[in-house]
Amino acid sequence: MAKRSKVPAKRSPAAPKVGAGELHTLFDYLRYAVSRFNAAKLVFAHGTTDPVAEAAFLITETLHLHPDQFENFATARVTISEGKQILDLIERRIATRKPAAYLVNKVYMRGLPFYVDERTIVPRSFIGELLDSHFGGDEDGTSLIGDPAEVESVLDLCTGSGCLAILAARHFANADVDAVDISKDALEVAARNVADHGLEDRLTLHRGDLFKPLGDSTYDLIISNPPYVDAEGMAALPRECRAEPKIAFDGGADGLDIVRRLLDEAKQHLTPQGGLLCEIGRGRDNVEAAYPNLPLLWLDTEDSEGEVFWIAAADL
Repeated sequence: MAKRSKVPAKRSPAAPKVGAGELHTLFDYLRYAVSRFNAAKLVFAHGTTDPVAEAAFLITETLHLHPDQFENFATARVTISEGKQILDLIERRIATRKPAAYLVNKVYMRGLPFYVDERTIVPRSFIGELLDSHFGGDEDGTSLIGDPAEVESVLDLCTGSGCLAILAARHFANADVDAVDISKDALEVAARNVADHGLEDRLTLHRGDLFKPLGDSTYDLIISNPPYVDAEGMAALPRECRAEPKIAFDGGADGLDIVRRLLDEAKQHLTPQGGLLCEIGRGRDNVEAAYPNLPLLWLDTEDSEGEVFWIAAADL
């Protein structure tokens, strides 16, 4: 029997040789990185949404700058040693297809840095923005929960790296925060972030399946960015996303395995004036079909429309 020839795996285009002195400024390296990323057809969904933002992120991280400082130094010259580091990081992003956050072990949310690695999903939730835009004081009448200073307890379910729990602790200055995840690995990352932000006295991590490790505790606010990708979406995940823990994505056939449990169980863990804030990605149609009688309030952000819902405890 004739042997079948092996089909060679597709490889990224070879990196062009960059001579010493050809690239000078941060802008030069930005342009080069964007061109390389476009040629390699990378996917961007892990804290940055386009090749320009991702290139700027990697360049500033290499140079120990905050991403917001890129424009301040855009025309500054890069040393030969720094340039080599930047070029190496660009090529590793292309060769490995790993999210940029894993390559530098950092992601920014609401301007704050958080540690991440392959033990947890790269955080990119819209909930952090919504805490700022919809949970302020009542002066403008837009707050969903009244005065943030009166919030005494917050729960973050499926906390992953702990970013949302930390943002909630900073936003609700008088609240104690519980954060739950089923993954021991993710909680190790979360513990590092809690310590980095000095919140060990107000933020408690729990390992377990949703509400199970919490007993009969109740909260003024429950937030969650649970696994919500449906079977079709799981099959189509780009290579970058497949580098992340599958458990953090997989929401079952219709994406609602965890969301259903949240909606069915949240009421008994909410104070009478509390509510649930939950991100479900593109699953709005499935949620509304499964719960046609629930008065869900869909909230938009700068980069999303109808991917997060709010429901008051009284309406559950």
